[in-house]
Amino acid sequence: MDLAQFYGTGYEVIFIAFSGIVVAQVIKCFLHLVLKRNLDLRLFTTTGGMPSSHSAGVMGLSTAVGLIRGFDSIEFAIALGYAFIVMYDAAGVRRAAGKQAACLNKIIMDLYKQDLAEAGGKLKELLGHTPLQVFAGAIFGVAYAFFIHFRVLH
Repeated sequence: MDLAQFYGTGYEVIFIAFSGIVVAQVIKCFLHLVLKRNLDLRLFTTTGGMPSSHSAGVMGLSTAVGLIRGFDSIEFAIALGYAFIVMYDAAGVRRAAGKQAACLNKIIMDLYKQDLAEAGGKLKELLGHTPLQVFAGAIFGVAYAFFIHFRVLH
């Protein structure tokens, strides 16, 4: 199948958004391998970490819309607004929820003396992103959209 048929269509936007998420998750696993000398494939399916795949996906989507419809279009404004909400949520609300989960896990471990199964299991702590992780994901998403639009599909 020739990917060039997607050029300038909604399919290009969808392709950039979803493949950008996948590539960001691969980068996350690779960075973990390089920095920690440990291959953890679970990182591919989890939230949190560097770079933010949520940010990469929504900024890739927004950039693709801008490249196709124009950066002064209403469609781009809507996509960018959506991207800012997702990135704010990733760095703010979900990160705060992760911190709360860490506190609750500590309380549960103290109360149940290390037996978390009694309390229903450990809560997931790595939910959100630091601002740097969100920023890195956003920059990656923009660069990825330009690369796919001008080098791969064009």
